[in-house]
Amino acid sequence: MNTPAPVAASTAGALPDVSHHPRTQRLFLVLATFFVANALLAEFIGVKIFALEDTLGIDPLRWNLFGESGSLNFTAGTLLWPIVFVMTDVVNEFFGKRGVRFISWLAAALIVYGFVFAYVAIALAPAAWWVGVATGQGVPDYQAAFAAVFGQGLWTIAGSLVAFMIGQLIDVGVFHRIRAATGERMVWLRATGSTAVSQLVDSFVVLYIAFVLGPQQWPTSLFLAVGSLNYVYKMAAAIALIPLLYLVRRAITGWLGADTAKALREHAARD
Repeated sequence: MNTPAPVAASTAGALPDVSHHPRTQRLFLVLATFFVANALLAEFIGVKIFALEDTLGIDPLRWNLFGESGSLNFTAGTLLWPIVFVMTDVVNEFFGKRGVRFISWLAAALIVYGFVFAYVAIALAPAAWWVGVATGQGVPDYQAAFAAVFGQGLWTIAGSLVAFMIGQLIDVGVFHRIRAATGERMVWLRATGSTAVSQLVDSFVVLYIAFVLGPQQWPTSLFLAVGSLNYVYKMAAAIALIPLLYLVRRAITGWLGADTAKALREHAARD
């Protein structure tokens, strides 16, 4: 039976050194990989806008905010961003500020990398037979469809990246302020509290850069209405995923061993 390796002994009351614990390193690798994969996928699938009421098979809610009305439409990226919030809180819990900042900058760099090669792929001359290969599926020009899906506007990309980084940096700061006040208690409070503040900024920054400063020039009423709806959705998702946060936390503690997990959390709190 596999048992967690013992942590290095502490001296003079210092915390045990768990940074080189094999399972600690594997845990960070898994969390970072999953975080980056979700962030990257959210960016690329975010080009699709879906109708929530139609998806759920219910009548349109006909919201009315700031003089704007309509049905609930969201980007497909909203399916994955709540998972990113949970991963951010888990990394914060066990690896602290430096861990979150590292994976956030890594994700941002790889998102840029992904879009650069998406644009390179769009610029490649398509094979003549390939352009019409999906005509029978209702796609008469595969090249145009490929360019439309993967060639998101630069304003949208810039807005999303800036909002993502600002949101992550705010999240980690608020998370640790709440943690300093509550200690090991009320994991849900630091998770939802940090998300509440960071996503309030994120929800409006991305829209402002992409659609107010960008070529679409949204009016203020539309900007405020859509931003508010996005924020409410993100908060509802964050609250709904609180049980998942506790489940992941418990699974990690069980896999690392209680002593190693505790030492890791204490190091993260003092980071």
